[in-house]
Amino acid sequence: MTDKEKQSPKDKAVSSVSNYDAKDIYVLEGLDPVRKRPGMYIGSTGPSGLHHLIWEVVDNSIDEAMGGHCDEVWIIFHKGNYITVIDNGRGIPVDYHAQSKKSALETVMTTLHAGGKFGGESYKVAGGLHGVGISVVCALSRWTKAVVKKNGKVYSQEYGRGKVLTELQELGDVSNFPLEDMVKGNFGDGKKLSFNKDLEKLVTRFDKGTTISFLADEKIFSEVKFGWTKIVDHIRQQAYLTKGIKINLVDCRSEEEDRCDVYGFYFEGGIKSYVKYLNRSEKTIHKNVFYCQKEYEGLLVEASLQYTEDIQAKEISFANNIHTEEGGMHQTGFRSALTRVINDFGRKNDIIKKDDINLTGDDIREGLTSIVSIKLGEPQFEGQTKAKLGNPEARTAVEKIVGEAFYEYLDENPQDSKLIIGRSLLAQKAREAAKKAKETVIRKGILEGLSLPGKLADCSSRDPEKTELFIVEGDSAGGSAKQGRDRSFQAILPLRGKILNVEKARLHRILASKEIKALIIALGTAIAEEFSLEKLRYHKIIIMTDADVDGAHIATLLLTLFYRYFKPLIDAGHLYIANPPLFRIKAGSKHSYIYSEEEKDKLVKEYEKEGVTKIDLQRYKGLGEMNPEQLWSTTMDPEHRYLKKVEIEDAEEADRIFDILMGEEVAPRKRFIQANARYVENLDI
Repeated sequence: MTDKEKQSPKDKAVSSVSNYDAKDIYVLEGLDPVRKRPGMYIGSTGPSGLHHLIWEVVDNSIDEAMGGHCDEVWIIFHKGNYITVIDNGRGIPVDYHAQSKKSALETVMTTLHAGGKFGGESYKVAGGLHGVGISVVCALSRWTKAVVKKNGKVYSQEYGRGKVLTELQELGDVSNFPLEDMVKGNFGDGKKLSFNKDLEKLVTRFDKGTTISFLADEKIFSEVKFGWTKIVDHIRQQAYLTKGIKINLVDCRSEEEDRCDVYGFYFEGGIKSYVKYLNRSEKTIHKNVFYCQKEYEGLLVEASLQYTEDIQAKEISFANNIHTEEGGMHQTGFRSALTRVINDFGRKNDIIKKDDINLTGDDIREGLTSIVSIKLGEPQFEGQTKAKLGNPEARTAVEKIVGEAFYEYLDENPQDSKLIIGRSLLAQKAREAAKKAKETVIRKGILEGLSLPGKLADCSSRDPEKTELFIVEGDSAGGSAKQGRDRSFQAILPLRGKILNVEKARLHRILASKEIKALIIALGTAIAEEFSLEKLRYHKIIIMTDADVDGAHIATLLLTLFYRYFKPLIDAGHLYIANPPLFRIKAGSKHSYIYSEEEKDKLVKEYEKEGVTKIDLQRYKGLGEMNPEQLWSTTMDPEHRYLKKVEIEDAEEADRIFDILMGEEVAPRKRFIQANARYVENLDI
């Protein structure tokens, strides 16, 4: 017997792992890395990643516009989720590329980190500088077609899943070239494009530019379904950020033959108009909207702001038209300038008294709606999703430009300056009151040994990753939930009645609420600047209310509280809404729990077809109507329950909706209800 034959299975495993040589190295060719790990390039293969494909194509057109080469973009949605983006920019080069030894167009479309934004003078400012661009769209699409109008000619090439399908072709002269010929193609399954002829006269007038058509790959994405509202909001935002560009959104997906609906976006006022749009449902403190635009050492800075009566702030920042959701250096510079100028101006003009302490950034930002947008040649984003800008020079430029311009604005608008600084002084007083209230709560908690609220029925496990907290409406439901739960990992916190609407209240009033205080202590995270997600005692927080109007109102009040004061908890995926059954249907010996009207109607029809004559239908209006065993089996048992995870897809829109639904203004709320009432199911009055 040889030594090799004497090896145990464990020895063989060690030997095979240690025998690591060249044959074990896999080289992914071309765009194969993108298809292998799509999440690395577009964030996910869910809805956000799917929409990222559109943003990448549109961003290329916007980059042309920022360079002064393009003033119109068309985005067309055809039937079957097939998309075309057309611009009248310079057109992707089609000549021979010496380094890649193929056309420049094919190089850009099929090679990572290839394009005009990595060097030279083609793009002084651009959003897409990290190599994720049109090549990634090409890689993750079942079919892609690029058409270029350049030098009086039309050129075309087609690709499939990142591979070249056709050679670069010269199709003819640019004048009146048919739009249908620019966008049609074989999608790999024999389908042909149904196209609206009326668009011809609108787009064929372009004698230059790039047209990209693509069909997202259903083998990559969990679902190929585009959200129209999400797209409209993004395109509107881009039009605000790029003065002088017209972006046309075309929906050709109607069931009516050859119908296309066209929506145009063009805003002469740029981000100043954007601030007005964001404040359309708010009571503003001052009428004039501050705006400035200036270049400093090669960086172009734009900023705009207006104050409202809202307690919350809306601060939005962009770098090269990319929404930096986590802010960055430009946002820091803006905040520093605002704080310094308001304090300096207030003291110089005796609005802030000599013995008063300086206003803090939190005081000054209460009720603020602001946008800062910066254009720079070499943006340094933190992470592939570009959520935060890291360029130190951005802070310097924004702080200098905004500081000088805002001081001048306050000086030239004395009435506005008194209203703005007066607003901040009121915020300071409220903050001091909240601080005292919070210190009282914390001090009381220390004296009581940080004891948990008496109404909390805690679980025995102390491992947050395994535990759940059910926030339950009322003592009746709380009693059923306490009896029906699994005590080892499920805790119950019953709340009495409707909690305070935090959208209308400052922190000191919130901390005076017994129900909210009990919730804060149960969560263990503290609140406001003391908030710590690491101290969260349960990793599943589940709102469980009755399936009626009052229950929905209580759930909305709780969601408002979590969104305004515990948002990191939502971002981390810890907040859920329970989905208790609406009905219990009994037919003979069978019984079922039903969670929607649609499901109920379907089952009743099935029983009627089977000839069942007696159907007992019970409608649950409250959790307390279910006994503990029923509540456990339908709503609390992890093996059978339905939970809805609370996620924030669009923070700006979520902020607006909470303002409308829970704010002081009645008219916007009435309009919202009238517009959305048809979507409401199971409304009990």
